[in-house]
Amino acid sequence: MSIIKSFSVGNGDMCYIKHNSDNFTIIDCNINTGNAKGIIEEIKEQSAQKSIMRFISTHPDEDHFGGIHLLDDEIKIHNFYVIKNKAIKKDITVSFERYCSLRDDCDKAFYISKGCTRKWMNKSDENRSSSGISVLWPELNNPFFIEALSACETGESYNNASAVIRYSLNNGASIMWLGDLETEFMENIANDIHLEKTTIVFCSTSW
Repeated sequence: MSIIKSFSVGNGDMCYIKHNSDNFTIIDCNINTGNAKGIIEEIKEQSAQKSIMRFISTHPDEDHFGGIHLLDDEIKIHNFYVIKNKAIKKDITVSFERYCSLRDDCDKAFYISKGCTRKWMNKSDENRSSSGISVLWPELNNPFFIEALSACETGESYNNASAVIRYSLNNGASIMWLGDLETEFMENIANDIHLEKTTIVFCSTSW
């Protein structure tokens, strides 16, 4: 049985999936020196028997990668799933510097987009099963996404440069992460993204 946990980390998001396979997935983080110790200890404990660990970053906003340097220092992120971007920030934090380092590391980063496939994320082999994770967005040539990415890369706004991630396995409960996609943006791309009926959805508080 898979275990999915969402941490209470203020306005940001942080979840993990302990898969019923040899996989462990972390989606976003928003930790600080006050809560990092307990959260990281739990992640270490829950992932101890897993050979494959991945971190999925929905988008480059501080409350979705805050404290990633604290996490990386402890668990060593080797598989960093992220939308390819060149986001800039007016205020450079240690967390953002580490995010950029992971994002731009060709040995660690895997750039996600709609329908992408990856061994053990959504493809099985003779060694281990799929994690049941699908990337529903972004569609890289979509004009609304291109505009959102431009806003992200000029430091104007990061919300609509979010990925949409869905977890589902063996016809059981399903979970979807929408990052911080805004309502108007979602309406604009309604014909370009297939949103299946889903048990639990994590989305912006503006929804």
